Amino acid sequence: MAPPAGRAVQRRLRLLQDAAGGWASCQLQVAPSQMKVSVSRGPIFLSGAGHVPPGSGMTTKIIHFMVNGRLEQAEFGADCSAADVKDLFRAAAEAGPHHILKMYNPNGSMLNISPQLEANSEDSYYRLEVVASDLKSVGMPTELNNMESRLNHLESKVIEDVGKTPDIICELKSQVESFKRKLESVEHLSWMGLFKEDGDQQLSKLSPKPKTAQLSVQEERQQVRRKFLNMSSLQVTEEVREHLKTPIFDNWQWEEAEMLVLLQVMFTDLDFLTAFHIKVDVLQNFLFEVYCHYNSIPFHNFRHCFCVTQMMYGLIWLTDLRSKLSRIDLLIMLTSALCHDLDHPGYNNVYQINAQTDLALRYNDISPLENHHCAVAFGILSKPECNILKNVTCEQYKHIRGGMIKCILATDMARHNEILNKFKIMQPVFDFTNKDHKEVLMKIMVKVSDISNEARPMAVAEPWLDCLLQEFFNQSDTEKLKGLPVTPFMDRDKVSKPSSQTNFIRFVLLPLFTELTKLFPCLEQHILEPVRRALEYYSDMERASKEEQGTTKA
Repeated sequence: MAPPAGRAVQRRLRLLQDAAGGWASCQLQVAPSQMKVSVSRGPIFLSGAGHVPPGSGMTTKIIHFMVNGRLEQAEFGADCSAADVKDLFRAAAEAGPHHILKMYNPNGSMLNISPQLEANSEDSYYRLEVVASDLKSVGMPTELNNMESRLNHLESKVIEDVGKTPDIICELKSQVESFKRKLESVEHLSWMGLFKEDGDQQLSKLSPKPKTAQLSVQEERQQVRRKFLNMSSLQVTEEVREHLKTPIFDNWQWEEAEMLVLLQVMFTDLDFLTAFHIKVDVLQNFLFEVYCHYNSIPFHNFRHCFCVTQMMYGLIWLTDLRSKLSRIDLLIMLTSALCHDLDHPGYNNVYQINAQTDLALRYNDISPLENHHCAVAFGILSKPECNILKNVTCEQYKHIRGGMIKCILATDMARHNEILNKFKIMQPVFDFTNKDHKEVLMKIMVKVSDISNEARPMAVAEPWLDCLLQEFFNQSDTEKLKGLPVTPFMDRDKVSKPSSQTNFIRFVLLPLFTELTKLFPCLEQHILEPVRRALEYYSDMERASKEEQGTTKA
């Protein structure tokens, strides 16, 4: 009989097998003292030490690692996918699908969990940890419960007076019940502070938050700050630094404090600290304030900010822009990517304008969100302890400020065709010494970085689509609740996961990425091909969904 750890791994491997659908078989043998996991493109095997799956004929590497107090080893082929390797270590750690794993070398430096992990010996084992879970558990919004309670109270009072429930109260109660059912059908509802219980399908009903709740948010941020500052003095491995320069970087492996460290690495490795006389502590204060000004919403959060900045960083290296643009222009692009969605409320410009929000009124319905993001960015930079631009000249500051405003305003999708058409005209005769050409290219680079999720591996990209749809559906639900025009591509009753992507990829991503690839042919394999594969993936999914609906109707 397998020990408890073995049984847990066996259960997870069966789940993995069911999810993959195409694996031929799954075998399990666990030695009491140690287990060895090996994975290939076909079946996943878990077998006694020293035994490679028969007939595999693959070149394998062995990784020794400590997890949950046990020394174990994994064996897999170098041609395995990153997703398979992560699933393998997730199973060994007995971790759930929402947990974040971290791998450390003997020196305490973090390693990227991927097929490129270097083989090691038992004496130099790695350490695997389950460090966090993405899910939190919060209750049903008190406003909704209060509304229901007040309706019940009103109903009882009316019945006392007139002997029956008026139709209007019945209708209101029905709307509240319907809205609650909609809330319960969504996995994450962070726009109202709602999350499903992990492992429990019922939403907990909590009393109103105490006044000290805001303090806990501050304490959590300070904890992130302490971890960030403690880790910032550690040396990030060369493997992670190189991986950070690629579109295949997996953001889901990293915690908030670690992402702040990696952002510091980006500013340092592009030599911004030396070129603009930025002190390390000022950069750290700036990065932390940026982190604090992103909201806990499904998509436009700090992790999205990190992904956009990381893609911009990767594109700078892949296209060798360091030799084509000035250092100050590179600073503008990277900092614009970092600040491009500061204090995003989770509702787009159309909602702001239709709901006549303070932002829409303040900015006269002209790119209200993007103008707000810019204002928040320069509000942070106005603090002396956060001002990474304090040592630049007046001319340099004017250039940086003007460039950042143009780049961030360019992320308003209402201006997409205008900017892309300008670039199309310039692209055949593009001149890196032409000021106007460079300005449009910088806007295009920020735009590409902002909507680049589909250029990433599917295991990284697809969870982002789930987050985006979650935010879209939240907005359309609110629009319906407030009687506002419902944004069609956000309506949960009309939009499916594949349909939301096929048109976006076909009519937005591919034309944009194709034009940039004409200027930088090296990007075809890095961003254009993955987007084409994503279109094929979602087209197949959409076709299968329609066929299934047709069969059901028949």
